[in-house]
Amino acid sequence: MRAITITQYGEPDVLRLTDAPLPEPGPGQVRVAVKAAGVNPIDWKIRSGAMAEVRPVDFPHILGLELAGVVDAVGEGADFAVGDEVFGWSETGTYAEYALASTVIRKPAELSWAEAAALPIAGETALRVLGELEVKPDETVVIHGASGQVGRIATQAAVALGATVIGLAGASSLDEVKALGAVPVQYGDGWVSRVRSAAPDGVDAVFDAAGYGVLGDSVELLGSPDRLITIADPAAYEQGLKFSAGGSETAAVLEDLVTRGLKLKLGSSYALADAASAHRESATGHAGGKITLTLE
Repeated sequence: MRAITITQYGEPDVLRLTDAPLPEPGPGQVRVAVKAAGVNPIDWKIRSGAMAEVRPVDFPHILGLELAGVVDAVGEGADFAVGDEVFGWSETGTYAEYALASTVIRKPAELSWAEAAALPIAGETALRVLGELEVKPDETVVIHGASGQVGRIATQAAVALGATVIGLAGASSLDEVKALGAVPVQYGDGWVSRVRSAAPDGVDAVFDAAGYGVLGDSVELLGSPDRLITIADPAAYEQGLKFSAGGSETAAVLEDLVTRGLKLKLGSSYALADAASAHRESATGHAGGKITLTLE
């Protein structure tokens, strides 16, 4: 099968289109003919070697965690049939024509391949952190990066819960944030005053999905660090604040995302052979939507 592999850490040009062995599903696994794969910052952080100390890989290595595609072979005990359309997480790397997976569910017809492949990581992260923050109906929560992929899903979920969301974003994204049901506030100098004007009775929780050095001001806004969580700013460790990393990759989470009808904004789609270009765009931090690789 064709796959994008790395044989060393480095710049995007270490991503090479190669022939790789066709994986065989074990117990509880399915082999998926990949139609789309999500591209995430962790992919290029692994590729560059930035994660080598905490998440080393063996070479050659196929990157990618999220997939959507068609079941091609079924391992013992897996509750799927050849031909089922599925999406979820893979254990073997998704930048490939085929990948093995045990945590997948059937793809709803209304989701495109790219939409399904883009959903698992951002969706799980958003729901996990809202749960850790214990956001309740009638509370007010500030979401930094409300127009980003995690922030967008968190905003939709919190609004559906009955919370008031103050969504911080850039000037060009404020209308999008408002359309999600949030009160849009522009980030940058003076953002605390703008939030206070939008929420004169105060805020109950802060979810930092952006990582732009807002932690100190967020604590001041809350009056306490107790209900502040970041997924993006490692300065939290130095400041004694909560950094949420790693989650629950389960079929139940995927079912929950589908049931709630939560969606992302898609960005660029690249062919498998153009994975290096996808990494370059992702690393800019200004993709404007979830990047995917498509294999159709």
